[in-house]
Amino acid sequence: MHMPNKYTLAVHGGAGTILRSEMTTEKEEAHKRALRDALRAGEAVLRKGGPALDAVEAAVRSLEDCEYFNAGRGSVFTHEGHHEMDASIMCGKTLGAGAAAMVQGIRNPIALARRILEASDHVLLCGPGALAFARDQGLEEAPPEYFFSEFRYRQLEEARARGSAQLDHTQKYGTVGAVACDRQGHLAAATSTGGLTNKRYGRVGDSPIIGAGTYANDLTCAVSCTGYGEYFLRGVVAYDVSCLMEYRGMSLAEAARHAIHHRQLALGGDGGLIAVDARGNVALPFNSEGMYRAWVREGEEAGVAIYRE
Repeated sequence: MHMPNKYTLAVHGGAGTILRSEMTTEKEEAHKRALRDALRAGEAVLRKGGPALDAVEAAVRSLEDCEYFNAGRGSVFTHEGHHEMDASIMCGKTLGAGAAAMVQGIRNPIALARRILEASDHVLLCGPGALAFARDQGLEEAPPEYFFSEFRYRQLEEARARGSAQLDHTQKYGTVGAVACDRQGHLAAATSTGGLTNKRYGRVGDSPIIGAGTYANDLTCAVSCTGYGEYFLRGVVAYDVSCLMEYRGMSLAEAARHAIHHRQLALGGDGGLIAVDARGNVALPFNSEGMYRAWVREGEEAGVAIYRE
């Protein structure tokens, strides 16, 4: 008889130059509260015996609805003053995946990625086509003012003045993500982002790219990455962690550490990732100053952290 697994869930709200000196106690508490809310949203699914795929979507949806993180409502501005959002989700049981890139006006891009996984023959839809599909599916839209924040707009003006596309400099890489292992031992991963402040020319990073920013396979692990997307694309980081486990026989902790602290550093990329395996192990490595993260294993106390411990 198969013994049910204990569920595991981890979420992140981005990695990068997150300095204690730049964080007020209120801001720190607000971010931690948002991470706990996302953890609770995902855990509510897992506690009822629900699938990992539903759990990661629920957790990421919670983070997208929070203005502190660069995804959904809190997305940064493009050079033209729009919001172009990217998201992806993957099921470790079926290896099914759905992703959307350069999407405007959709309240929860992760919900769109999930619909692409379930209701289309494709993996990745982008731009106006992704929006048309979202409308066909009846997904909730939101007006530009829903995504507007004074703080983000100031970031855009500063970046325009400097003439650079930049990562959200206060939390540098504001991607959000979730990974889960459910009681059946199935894995799933989801990632969502607003990309770079002042980005141009339809730039897309690693977040909606299966294998780079998101990957899940029941045989190995579920991974969601956060960092400078160009390096994570070149390093195929999420799939790399899975490969290190599958072909080199590394543990989740070893594979995740190797991908972030060796391969990414060798390329010049900084950031981090969250990962779980089917045994319920969790890995949360990052090589930057900090990474907004929270995790919980069934029956254990949840953890929330921002800086290097």
